[in-house]
Amino acid sequence: MSDEAESQNGESLTVEQAIANLQCEDLGLRMYAAWWLGRFRVDKPQAIDVLMLALDDEDDRTEVGGYPLRRNAARALGKLGDRRVVPSLLRALTCSDFYVREAAAQALELLGDPSCFPDLIDLLNDRVPGTLPAPEPPQLAQPFDAILEALGTLGATEAIACVTPFLEHPVPRIQYAAARAMYQLTSEPKAASGYADRLVSALGNRDLQLRRTVLADLGAIGYLPAAEPIAQALAENSLKLIALNGLLENQLQQTPLPALSDGAVMVMTLMDALL
Repeated sequence: MSDEAESQNGESLTVEQAIANLQCEDLGLRMYAAWWLGRFRVDKPQAIDVLMLALDDEDDRTEVGGYPLRRNAARALGKLGDRRVVPSLLRALTCSDFYVREAAAQALELLGDPSCFPDLIDLLNDRVPGTLPAPEPPQLAQPFDAILEALGTLGATEAIACVTPFLEHPVPRIQYAAARAMYQLTSEPKAASGYADRLVSALGNRDLQLRRTVLADLGAIGYLPAAEPIAQALAENSLKLIALNGLLENQLQQTPLPALSDGAVMVMTLMDALL
């Protein structure tokens, strides 16, 4: 990226200023700097160093004990692609703040390092002492959907036995995250398709937010038979296009360019119709 980009108020902000702001006393500037460094993918060593320090911040704390700066730092570190931050993110999985743990799990998913499997499985099994549940209903003990998605994306087949019970979790979005993970972790094609078809059926859910969740899940797994149901789902075209783009990327990975598979052509036709 360029060393200069627009800041929140429209003024230019340099990488050096963002790094300096993350270390200043103004909590607002620190929060924004952490977001900015992730948003603009600033993968310079100095930026990564100060973001890792921010993961241990004690100054920015909410009345209920949350750590907003740590959350932004974890999210940013996941976007920068440097696996040397993995130990810091693993420590963040033990933070009392539910949303820090969620952000850390999502960051580890992006970084793709299998060394995180044992820690994520422990968190999925709620075996990490000192952690607090989500502060609002349904007050989940752990960010189960983020953990399940990470385990699925990273191919943690050793977690299958731990993931399976979440297919019957009382919270629908957790069920969907489990189905998504099981599709990714199951080697037998017919069984895997069964998990994906469960997500396709969930596109008929009455709850718009749940339909949005399922669209993201189907896009993430690139399940081609979901293309038509995605295009017809009762949701925003923008979200349907994002999901279809996930299917298209999966098809393009299977057939080297410039050739296009029939599946890719079909998905592109559906996308054109939504534009």
